[in-house]
Amino acid sequence: MKRLLLSGVALIALPAAAYANCPAVTVADMQGVAAGEFPQQFELSAFQDAAGCTMEFTTNPEIEALNAMIKGNPDLPPLAERLPAEPLVIVPYDSIGQYGGELNALSNATEAGTSDFLSVRHVNLVRYSDDLQTIVPNIAKSWSWNDDYTQLTFTLREGHKWSDGAPFTSADVAFWHDNIMLDTNIFEQPRDYVTVGGETMTVETPDDVTVIFNLPAPKPGLLTHFATSYAQGFQPKHFLGQFHPDINPDADSYAQSLGFENGYDAILAYYGNSDWTDTPTPMLSRAAIVDGLPKATMPTLESHIYITDTTEGRKLVANPYFHQVDTTGQQLPYISTQDELYINDNEVRILKLVNGEVDYKSQSVRLESAPLLLENQEKGNYSIQLKPTVSMPAFSFNFTIEDEAKRAVYNDLRFREAMSLAINREELNEIAYFGQGTVSQIAPFNPAPDFVDPSWETYKAEFDPETSKALLDEVGMVDVDGDGFRELPNGEKITLNLQFTTQGIAGSVVELVGQNWADVGIQTQVKEVTPDEYRSAQSANNLDVGLWQYGAPLAIHLGLNSFFRPPFGTYFEHRAGMLWAEWLDTNGASGVEPPEWAKKLASDIDAFQSAVPGTPESDALGAGLVETFVSNMVMIGTVKAPEPIYASNNLKNFTEFETWSYEYYRTYPYLATQWWLDE
Repeated sequence: MKRLLLSGVALIALPAAAYANCPAVTVADMQGVAAGEFPQQFELSAFQDAAGCTMEFTTNPEIEALNAMIKGNPDLPPLAERLPAEPLVIVPYDSIGQYGGELNALSNATEAGTSDFLSVRHVNLVRYSDDLQTIVPNIAKSWSWNDDYTQLTFTLREGHKWSDGAPFTSADVAFWHDNIMLDTNIFEQPRDYVTVGGETMTVETPDDVTVIFNLPAPKPGLLTHFATSYAQGFQPKHFLGQFHPDINPDADSYAQSLGFENGYDAILAYYGNSDWTDTPTPMLSRAAIVDGLPKATMPTLESHIYITDTTEGRKLVANPYFHQVDTTGQQLPYISTQDELYINDNEVRILKLVNGEVDYKSQSVRLESAPLLLENQEKGNYSIQLKPTVSMPAFSFNFTIEDEAKRAVYNDLRFREAMSLAINREELNEIAYFGQGTVSQIAPFNPAPDFVDPSWETYKAEFDPETSKALLDEVGMVDVDGDGFRELPNGEKITLNLQFTTQGIAGSVVELVGQNWADVGIQTQVKEVTPDEYRSAQSANNLDVGLWQYGAPLAIHLGLNSFFRPPFGTYFEHRAGMLWAEWLDTNGASGVEPPEWAKKLASDIDAFQSAVPGTPESDALGAGLVETFVSNMVMIGTVKAPEPIYASNNLKNFTEFETWSYEYYRTYPYLATQWWLDE
């Protein structure tokens, strides 16, 4: 047996055959790694160059049998032909895993799963390491910037393959950018991360493994986007390109021969016309024609592949071409299959967690359920981590709601200030968060960089119902009919419909805030809905109040402008000014013109993203963003508090998380591909 010395984890015994030509290797032999330090992952070439090592690879035997379940996949070639020339080596947290088992997951949406489950198999060009500070390779082998952050070059892995065995090359990145992201038949407007100050990038591919992003202005945050986002910077040209008229002149006729309306309809069926990589497959969306399709789901680079997709849930099987191995040469992932069950009832979900029927869950598990979950840990054979959040529960008033009388009130800053001052955050903390949180206003950068004035974190966050009532009087909202509730300035009745889903906010928080608002004379009605229902109402511009988490770290804001540009969020977050966004997107041709402060936010976030982080220019712009955002009460914050992370005790190599966090993409920094089940 040979031993590999790792920092921060136990010595891992390696089979003698693991490194055929390798002497005993210590961290000091690693190029570019100081003695006593060791990365949680490394490139195989670091060993090969330093010590002349040759790794021998082994694979999950179940993959060979399970491969028959993957529609359209031919007999598998040997593993050495399935891996890239230089696979990414993952150092297990605690132990070399055992192959097999099924990861049982629970989601609370039917149109697709959740970021929680998707993050377990997710890949992108790069990722954040588990320190949430260091960006490390994943799909890309390496990267480099030019001096002024206007050119980002990625080097891919030679010999990397899609899950169907087709080569993955730089052409797949260019196809994603040129033919998907910039095609107005797929995206009416380019996503903000492929633009810089509203201008689009260009992509060059001088060879199969080199991708060059040319930016019209500096944008250092482009790299952080790829490290945190669900939106993958590549798509399978060899497959989706069959249906794209710019790639295949016969795309429409070919698609029609399969039962689609045209090529774009086929892309919609497979890709979903969404950068969210968890949309329904043809197995669900086109069940009537799926048996005649070349593939039931499109090829992926993720760790697992769909094999069933229904309204009840989905199953996935390990990707036999996945590009990661452990330190003994075993191909990852260890876990053979994944089973995702859809349960929209929160009480039923919690019961399944208590009974130990789930292997991992964090999204939609709220602190209000922590006492029950903690009490039953031993009985259910699971463990709970309580970890700080990045975003916090927030309330946003719909600036462009169709009802003109409501719109006028929601746009009155005095009204928004009154609603913030009416919230008893101390009581909210004690009742909903068991005193574990910190009262806070929304300061959109979290954790707050040095350039953020701490006073903004408590701005208008004190409990002052008398001032709240006085402000509402100034707005012209008084109790006309004596029923204890205020009417709109025009005399019409108003009831704030507080529709929420536990995926975005805890029900106890909504109920308590709703009562606080009723106490100052604003009638409310609280109703729990499914995530699909919530987003449908939001998309139709019908929500009175947005109820979701809000806030992100500096890294996110460097890559995405959506937090500061109307509508102040994406489909998956708050959208508080949809007609303002339409006006900005169409240069005033349609929609509603936003006020000057909202235009300033949109302009300043573009300038902030082009500034070099940490410079006086960047810090001044960042401080200005916070001042404009918070002083105009775009969002109303509540309490920063921890949330639970649930994991079965059978799930090995499950480490301590830094945060309960969608913003760093759930499990993505914590190497879920090296989880294994000890059953």
